[in-house]
Amino acid sequence: MNSIEGKRGNPRIKPPFPAAAGLFGMPTTINNVETLAAVPHILNRGAAWYKAFCLSNPKSTGTKLFSVCGHVRKPGNYEITMGFPMKDLIHDLAGGMRPGRTLRAVIPGGSSVPIMTAEEAESALCDYEGIVEKGSMLGSAGFIVLDDSADVVYEIYRLARFYAHESCAQCTNCREGTAWTVKIMERLLKGEGKPSDLDLLLDLSEQMTGKTICVLSDSCAAPIVSGIRKFRGDFEKYLAGAKNRELAGV
Repeated sequence: MNSIEGKRGNPRIKPPFPAAAGLFGMPTTINNVETLAAVPHILNRGAAWYKAFCLSNPKSTGTKLFSVCGHVRKPGNYEITMGFPMKDLIHDLAGGMRPGRTLRAVIPGGSSVPIMTAEEAESALCDYEGIVEKGSMLGSAGFIVLDDSADVVYEIYRLARFYAHESCAQCTNCREGTAWTVKIMERLLKGEGKPSDLDLLLDLSEQMTGKTICVLSDSCAAPIVSGIRKFRGDFEKYLAGAKNRELAGV
């Protein structure tokens, strides 16, 4: 809304919410195109028709577009009924892993949600409650699939670097937190990390979560925290000097 009004594209403090005072101070509806596309069908056929699309629980109904990318043989967009088994989405619809590879991790909601282990992903249902039960969130349903060839630490660094670049710098916790997260991750990847760096990353993530106007800094913190908790051994290999990635431009 700020950009349309010719202002700097910063998030706004809420309230007021857009439905009450949005674009140019007028009531404004802001939704994803996917949501708006479902509205006319629900109006024409009724809510009961839409709610009948349900494979798991009545809280998550209808269909949703799932975008699957990464180390799968058939990346693409798949419209499935909520509650569809995640293992079937990854291994059947998306073709499974590349030859000779096994599933290592999944980020199910774009880049801004906690990472899931292979075990969590293969036992989860593709609905809001099912993924929360496994410690992550459905979010945009943009699945990033990593096989056993992936360097989880490096992939988390790439996500942190993205959020540091995208920060509008309006909030101190986000501006400083994302930048320092990247610096610490770079130090780790160069083999120059210190044992205290993991606790420092977790502390930074705590200071970035729930303390800013928008959730961009939360989005940077989610893969950091889940990565350290679930793949700590990968981080410790860098700390032990067993791994040393030379990053271009670092």
